Amino acid sequence: MTTLISRALLTVGATGGALLLGTGLASAHVSVSAPGAEQGGYTVLTFKVPTESETAGTTKLTVALPNLASARTEPMPGWTSQVTKDAASGEATSVTWTADPGVSVGPGQFQQFLLSTGPLPEQDEVSFAATQTYSDGQVVNWDQQPGPDGSEPDKPAPALALAPASESEDGHHGASTASSTTTDDDGVDTTARWLGGIGLVLGALGAALGVGATVRGRRS
Repeated sequence: MTTLISRALLTVGATGGALLLGTGLASAHVSVSAPGAEQGGYTVLTFKVPTESETAGTTKLTVALPNLASARTEPMPGWTSQVTKDAASGEATSVTWTADPGVSVGPGQFQQFLLSTGPLPEQDEVSFAATQTYSDGQVVNWDQQPGPDGSEPDKPAPALALAPASESEDGHHGASTASSTTTDDDGVDTTARWLGGIGLVLGALGAALGVGATVRGRRS
């Protein structure tokens, strides 16, 4: 009986370990996040890059961009960044972060890389294929798409779901409001000018009447 219990405990332990290991591997994927990101809007993308190697550190990350009009990196101590743009359109096609000599994201660590960008594509989801380079020369491509059945591949490309554009993103609404405000201001200004002119005329007439009354008084 004791032997059976021991074997059962070993089996449960092995199964639990495998599940934890699988969870660890899944969470070790390069990922992207941007809470509240909307189609056609601007946002800050955060790329989370864990180091899976047990002997080398991450020294370089390249992310493909879907031809974005604006892409700006955040300064990071120990890292340099470069945005590559299309020569014809000037749109950003990729961004690369490179570690300075002696700097890396070590085993068991992760690093976040921030990119301010937009306007985002007007689609439900956008993916950012990434290339991770290690200090020992190993290169890992995170560019695989989900399978036909929706299963996750071994090296999935970082993907971001985009919400539909909200009314606040509509620049025409702000322009209409500004136009209406300008029109109202012009109307108020015109009315003020008319009232001011009438006041001046009435004041002049009053002064004239006063002078006439004074002259008549002296003659009498």
